[in-house]
Amino acid sequence: MDAFLSALWAESLKARRSRVPLLASMGFTLAPLMDGLFMFIMKDPERAREMGLLSVKAQLAMSTADWTTFFGVLAQAIAVGGVIVFSIVTAWIFGREFSDHTIKDLLALPTSREKIVGAKLLILSAWGFATTLWIYLIGLVVGALIDIPGWTNQLAWQSLSDVFVTAIMSLLLMTPVAFIASMGRGYLPPLAWAVLTIFFSQIIAATGWGDWFPWSVPALYSGVVGPRSEQLGIHSYVLVMLAGIAGLVATFWWWRNADQTR
Repeated sequence: MDAFLSALWAESLKARRSRVPLLASMGFTLAPLMDGLFMFIMKDPERAREMGLLSVKAQLAMSTADWTTFFGVLAQAIAVGGVIVFSIVTAWIFGREFSDHTIKDLLALPTSREKIVGAKLLILSAWGFATTLWIYLIGLVVGALIDIPGWTNQLAWQSLSDVFVTAIMSLLLMTPVAFIASMGRGYLPPLAWAVLTIFFSQIIAATGWGDWFPWSVPALYSGVVGPRSEQLGIHSYVLVMLAGIAGLVATFWWWRNADQTR
């Protein structure tokens, strides 16, 4: 336990001193701000037109300015943007050791490699949940400032649940990113993988087979193409879990067998 806490402290220190997690969170904050801008446009189209904010595309994008629509768009932003932002931070957590040339020293430590990987994953999960909560709270503030109608406590709690379930599935799909960052020895391979999965998730979802492709499931769950009950089945969630477990096992396997001369 002491060794794990030491590894956790070291990883948290790296995260606090680096700008990558902070900048990623700041960039993600644009999601509720843009959501609020769309709500402002739809709530008062005439005023928005006078300010030069309204376009035909914006009118077609949303039809009702209420909390239901606001939370729905926020969940979709977390589903799509979360894959990108979470992948960046995952690539940094597992790939920076190679870029900083500290992997040899890290692998030579008496601390168990499994504990090092566990500490990295715990930091990633803590950051992911904290960022998701931050985005949701910013969304509440933005919605309140715009004075969006249709608020209910039940809707707020349900939306919070939807947002966190979306984030959990997105984080589960980060374990393959962690493995590729480790095996690829840097940032570029996992980022390329993230772009590739996003590309295929869009195409496969458009063909109607998104419920069988794990990387399409978070977006479908958020309601990006309609009610999730019509898009997903039990097999969809099982596939996400299996993809997460496969990535987790592969990551632990790589670190256990990695040669410290790399």
